[in-house]
Amino acid sequence: MRVFKKWRQRFRTMVRYRLLVLTSVPIIITLLALIALTLYWTVAYSWKNALSGVKADLAVASNSMEVLQREQRSQLHAIADSYDFQTQIAADPAKILGWAQSRADKYGVDFLAVYPVSDIERLPLSLRQPLLHGQERTFFQVMSAIELASISPNLSAKAEIPLLQENTKESRGLISRSLLPLYNENDQLEWIIDGGILLNNSTDLVDKIRDLVFPVGKLPESSVGTVTLFMDDVRVSTNVPLDSENRFGRAIGTRVSDEVRDTVLIEGDEWVDRAYVYDAWYISAYKPIRDFNNKVIGMLYTGYLEWPLISRYLTNLIELGIGVLLTLLISGLLVYRGAKDLFRPIERIHRVVHLIRFDQDARIGKLGLDPQHELAILARQFDSMLDQLKKQNEEIRQNALELEDKVKERTASLHEKTEELKQNITLLEQTRNKLLLSEKLAALGELTAGIAHEINNPTAVILGNIELMEYELGQHADLVSEEMSTVLAQIDRIRNITRSLLQYSRQGGVQDTVTWQHVNPVIEESVTLVRSGTKRQDVEVVTELNAKCCVEINRHQLLQVLVNLQMNGIHAMNDKGKLIVRSEDWMDGSGMTIGAKISVQDFGCGIANENLTKIFDPFFTTRHTGTGLGLAVTQGIVSGLGGEIKVESDVGEGSVFTLYLREKIQQDDEITSFRVVE
Repeated sequence: MRVFKKWRQRFRTMVRYRLLVLTSVPIIITLLALIALTLYWTVAYSWKNALSGVKADLAVASNSMEVLQREQRSQLHAIADSYDFQTQIAADPAKILGWAQSRADKYGVDFLAVYPVSDIERLPLSLRQPLLHGQERTFFQVMSAIELASISPNLSAKAEIPLLQENTKESRGLISRSLLPLYNENDQLEWIIDGGILLNNSTDLVDKIRDLVFPVGKLPESSVGTVTLFMDDVRVSTNVPLDSENRFGRAIGTRVSDEVRDTVLIEGDEWVDRAYVYDAWYISAYKPIRDFNNKVIGMLYTGYLEWPLISRYLTNLIELGIGVLLTLLISGLLVYRGAKDLFRPIERIHRVVHLIRFDQDARIGKLGLDPQHELAILARQFDSMLDQLKKQNEEIRQNALELEDKVKERTASLHEKTEELKQNITLLEQTRNKLLLSEKLAALGELTAGIAHEINNPTAVILGNIELMEYELGQHADLVSEEMSTVLAQIDRIRNITRSLLQYSRQGGVQDTVTWQHVNPVIEESVTLVRSGTKRQDVEVVTELNAKCCVEINRHQLLQVLVNLQMNGIHAMNDKGKLIVRSEDWMDGSGMTIGAKISVQDFGCGIANENLTKIFDPFFTTRHTGTGLGLAVTQGIVSGLGGEIKVESDVGEGSVFTLYLREKIQQDDEITSFRVVE
């Protein structure tokens, strides 16, 4: 690993190795591209050629089966035209069946029968009609053991095939059958010749087809060509070995793979691809075998081992790879030796540059090259540049020392001015906020005084007249009691609005004494008032009181603030839900207690972002029945107590109003304000 890291570092840092890589990379990329293209086209063409070849092999095997059936039909014609047959028909027609069965071996068929037209009923209807019209039929058919025994006594035993790994036997037989109609001199169907070949265990037949499809020299020496006849998915005749490596046995009685079975037997399509044949992968082609009703009853297969083909490709790949490596090695050595004179001057220049990095005074000097050589010119220019650079560095060092002293002086002065400016900006901001608040309170005070004079007096007159009307009407007052109640409610609303205006505009209007108290009892009292006012409403008020410190507060004003915030939360939840009131100690960054923190959390509609900065403005409200003064009065009271109020709200999830009250009121030293947290 250490050697590998060492050489990797050399390739990354030394010029000769990097130049060697730069000159070799194009050659490598070109060779690899050529190899990739060669492999791609070779594999693609070879695979396509292999599939085309095995498909052609399947066509040859299929033609061989057709030739076999034609020869089979010719044998029946030979029988019909023979002198013995004609003599037997004329002499003793009743014994013609026994005569035909005894001649089966002579004519190269496994069974032979001759029966009169009266026995045509034994054949299926789809075969009768062509025979009645004088048509010969040659077809494949699957027959049961009983049907085979009815044709020839020994045929059913000959057709039995043990199914390997299933402990059962296949008693049906796959036959190639021909039917030949014979007519008399009156053109009437008189006799039917029925003959055929049993394909079960017909090893000579598949070997003959294999030798025809895969002649000597067509496949590699280590490969093997195979031909198989299937009845359904069972191999009834094949030369596929039980052991593909040692080439012994025949895989008769084994089944085809599920994928091939579904494609050929169920869907009725040909299969041309690689397939797993018993114990090895073969380049395979399958074709369905159909009976006289065009029903798929079996398959014809040709194929050869896949591994010898792959082995040949891998051998070619290894030979090609060795040739490429040798080419790269030779080209790399030629490049390295050819650029050797170039490496030394460059490495010397690199060494000088490396020394300069560590503040060593070094020069390239003479390189032993022609004075007009590009590297020699570069070395002289580089040495000259180093001399000038050394001189300029000395000047820069002196100027830097002088500049550093001046910067220190200016920085110290600028820092002092910056601190003074920050203090002045803070003081100016505080003063501006106080002036704005004072102007608002002064203007609202004048407005409140006018309202109190202009509204309260007429309101008192209206109230008196209502009471007088109620007295004068007596018992008849019940007729207008609802209207009078409405008027009285509106008068009471007018008084509440006037009272809120007066309270908001009052500066320093602390009616109760500011005392040193614990906030938890005040919170409990406010919760009791709120609960008593929401008995008919489905509101759950939960308290989590953890504050331990005491603060300077006006108990009456704090109680008013808490009740106002809790009622606002209940209204935001449409008088139904859960309200949480919490208290805890207010800590600074160092962990010191500086006061108490009280929060009121609801789970109502929340406050929109565009309204967060407006909720403490007088007369701003989103409720139809509100005055817009509740939070403005609350903010004024909290500011008067030297505290702070924060708002956190998410639309659709609820809001949290938090009060920050200091242990000791600092109203004279700093300005308190509210914060809005989105």
